[in-house]
Amino acid sequence: MNTNVMSMSKPYILAIDQGTSSTKAILFDDEGLVVKKATAHLKTDYMPNGFVEQDPQDILNSVEAACTSCLDGVELHKIDTIGISNQRETFVLWDKNGKSVYPAIVWACKRSTEICGTIKDQEAWLNEKTGLVVDPYFSGTKLLWIMQHQPKIAARIKNGELFFGTVDTWLLFNLTNGKSYFTDHSNASRTLFFNLKDLDWDQEILDKWELGNLKLPAIKSSSDEFGETSLFGLLDNEVPITSMIGDSHASMFGETCFQIGETKMTLGTGSSLLMHVGNTPVKSAHGLLSTIGWSTKNEVAYAWEGAIVACGSMVEWLRSMNIIETVEETEVMAKSVQEPSEVYLIPAFSGLGAPFWQMDRRASFHGLTFGTTASHIVKATLEAICFQIKAVVDAMQKDLQQPIAQIAMHGGLSKNNFVQQGLVSLIDAKINVQDNADISAQGAAFLAGLQTGIFKDLEHIASLKSTQQVGDSKEKEQLTAKYEKWSALINNTTE
Repeated sequence: MNTNVMSMSKPYILAIDQGTSSTKAILFDDEGLVVKKATAHLKTDYMPNGFVEQDPQDILNSVEAACTSCLDGVELHKIDTIGISNQRETFVLWDKNGKSVYPAIVWACKRSTEICGTIKDQEAWLNEKTGLVVDPYFSGTKLLWIMQHQPKIAARIKNGELFFGTVDTWLLFNLTNGKSYFTDHSNASRTLFFNLKDLDWDQEILDKWELGNLKLPAIKSSSDEFGETSLFGLLDNEVPITSMIGDSHASMFGETCFQIGETKMTLGTGSSLLMHVGNTPVKSAHGLLSTIGWSTKNEVAYAWEGAIVACGSMVEWLRSMNIIETVEETEVMAKSVQEPSEVYLIPAFSGLGAPFWQMDRRASFHGLTFGTTASHIVKATLEAICFQIKAVVDAMQKDLQQPIAQIAMHGGLSKNNFVQQGLVSLIDAKINVQDNADISAQGAAFLAGLQTGIFKDLEHIASLKSTQQVGDSKEKEQLTAKYEKWSALINNTTE
């Protein structure tokens, strides 16, 4: 737990950032600064067949543990409001008593790959409605898997007995003891059920997939009134929840991407680049998703997204394989390879996301010899992270038909100097980094404070942001040439 000195005179905003590997509870003040922070680990089950699951109760327990630690010693009456950011696409099914009926299926789960192949002919129709592609990444295809492989649950869905919710909704339902059943535009836009133009559930899709009787939450703006909670009894009085938003979208708001063309990239478990494209949806011609960036009661910000499935998770894989002991040593190991390295990683541990969308692809190393060392493997992994981001930025610039001026970067690997220098070498745009690593939580806090009046407007929020620019690189030509070879391997789908 990281604790800063607390101000005794300012209202607090509690942000709950429920991620894939952990839950963070962070107190912010009225200047958007971190007052206190706590983290609770969350177990994720990665199975050899590509299934990825979490226990819905474990998700709740991690929220309670993080909040308990964060609020210890805090003057609770100063907490003005609560905001929630959450891992996206992961969903839970539960009954009228609030009991989950199946494990939470995590966004990285590949169980619906075969089903995606059978409905690929619906992709143009679905893309026109939802802005998404047919891929296991999204909640809808995984729910179709349940419909086909869990007949008892399927029957209950068809009978209208079960509630569906992404993680934000599952948290809200439990934090309010079942009184509130809502989601926001950003989370709804990741399900394959949401009509991007109508801003509502698409009944035609639901009926076609025999989900017409599935209970779905009402949809609100990301900054809105969602109910009140005592946080599992931790608070003396109930406090309003005034924001809910998917974590990548929350970081877009936290990076104050409020104007067309403003872009952020998150280097977390996966990686997500989001570009503001205006207040109406804009179709991508280069493999990007159309989605909701964030919304308030006065504005809906649409975005293009380059969703990259594997980023920090690959570094965790290196650790699980005993190639590294700590994440921090990857920078030193990668830099220790002085000679030009011809080792490449195709980072398809869970298929490839944007802009390639190769859901059947598997990860592979290329160019290995008896002289290959652990450091070569580490370097190829970090380079693959940079190469994926380069591919997305190129796609965004083609769609935008002009260069991107600057990109706001954050997330765990954004502090890795080797990754920083790799991105600067490959991308012409200026790359800025905030000191605050918890941008998703900050975005949720900004949205919550906007709703309650702690923050006056978007201009007020933008004035609170402080960044520094990542420096120049000396290896631009060499790394660009290696990227071209990597791209050729990616495009060779017979590999």
